[in-house]
Amino acid sequence: MIDVAYRFLEDAPPADVAFAASGPSLAECFRAAADATIAAMLGNPQMLEARERRRAHVEDDVLELALVKLLDEIVFYKDAEQLLLRAADMAVREHEGRWIVDATLEGEPIDRTRHELTGDVKAVTVHRLKVEKKGAGWEATVVLDV
Repeated sequence: MIDVAYRFLEDAPPADVAFAASGPSLAECFRAAADATIAAMLGNPQMLEARERRRAHVEDDVLELALVKLLDEIVFYKDAEQLLLRAADMAVREHEGRWIVDATLEGEPIDRTRHELTGDVKAVTVHRLKVEKKGAGWEATVVLDV
């Protein structure tokens, strides 16, 4: 498995959580951003079991907005279906000037006896939003409204 990484940033505005996610490919960078989004909500994301699966397909002309739409899917499932989902599979590609993201999200319903809920992400913001090629990989900066 390819190592992906994220780190929470200390300089987020009040009531927000900021992180930088990175990976050797754009897909792995987006996957790390999805993991960071779950980690902003769940103190023990390793406890998530792949009991349910959802497909996410998003598109946008702007790479950064495609990432926002993907992370919005994770927040949507948490709010609408009480599901905590991680990105198990991810593909990001550009086609005719549009960025296309296809992901398999896996997880389970919120179980307060097993899941340490640490924050409630309300939205993914465009404040400081950036996705850029860095060296041999990619890095995304994201701010979440909590």
